[in-house]
Amino acid sequence: MNKFASALAVSAAMIFVQTSASQAEEGTSTLQTVKDRGSVSCVIGNSFPGFYSLNKEGEWQGMDIDMCRGVAAAVFGDAGKVNFLPVQWAQSFTTIKSGKGDILSKGMTWTLSRDVSQGLDFLDTYFYDGQGFMVRKDLGVTSVKELKGATVCVLTGTSSELNLADYSRTYGLDLKTVVFDDSAVRNTAFFNDNCDALTNDKSGLAAQRSAAPNPADYVVLPETISKEALSFAVKQNDSEWANVVKWTFQAMVAAEEYGITSENVDDMRANSESPIIRRILGVEGDLHVGLGLPQDWAYQVIKNVGNYGEIYERNVGPDSILGLDREGTLNALWQDGGLMYAKSFR
Repeated sequence: MNKFASALAVSAAMIFVQTSASQAEEGTSTLQTVKDRGSVSCVIGNSFPGFYSLNKEGEWQGMDIDMCRGVAAAVFGDAGKVNFLPVQWAQSFTTIKSGKGDILSKGMTWTLSRDVSQGLDFLDTYFYDGQGFMVRKDLGVTSVKELKGATVCVLTGTSSELNLADYSRTYGLDLKTVVFDDSAVRNTAFFNDNCDALTNDKSGLAAQRSAAPNPADYVVLPETISKEALSFAVKQNDSEWANVVKWTFQAMVAAEEYGITSENVDDMRANSESPIIRRILGVEGDLHVGLGLPQDWAYQVIKNVGNYGEIYERNVGPDSILGLDREGTLNALWQDGGLMYAKSFR
């Protein structure tokens, strides 16, 4: 019995060691992988002006791009240490789950089913939006409810497709969907009059209208039929990396709340007597330790990329290609009636 018990104990110990080694391998921190690689891999889409698109110099720009650049600045002190992976909608989730991408930042709506069944953890909402409809002005339509029996271009596999079906059913509109798996093909089909309407998040409609051959020929209808919380996500159950990503965003929002900009951040860091600002900028305290980042990580985010307001204005604000007012919207800071609210740096 003693020999049998001894052999059983050795066997159990070997199984435990093998299992632990396997779990350790599977549980390798994304943060360490990113540090070893020397860059952040950011999963985006092909083109969504204002959020991710190529400029004339062949460089990616937009809100989603700046979110990823901010994470690179936090980890490396260099916003340029990021690789962008444009993928079709259907590949968005698998690219993160497979480890090919570190952050999913592509105008993705945070939904329950995506959160619990796609192997992702959604972190923060960086843009509050809602689904709408765009039609040709000469159609003479002023409300979605006048589109009974109409054909609608929509991207397949998206919340927009599901919301459209719900709305049509609720109001008995009998809307006919024309589905696409490529947003560029969908847009072309609409502008070629292959659909009566195009549905998307309203920020997306603004982007698509701006790219039309003659934007004045199209109008976005007044109804907003859904709540679309555009959020970034990371691979599930990697809290260390999730903390880095979400606190990078919190630093952007906190910076705007406390009046810290990319232009004055050096002066603030050198001269501010506010204990909160000094903690945010890494002048005092040790908040960086729990994140596994350099002490000046938030300073680097703000210096290299800017605060949330700066990012909003240059990418989607009134003077941008989208021309979206922020005042009075959910994307305003909390003290201005919006939902942008930085968590405590303490």
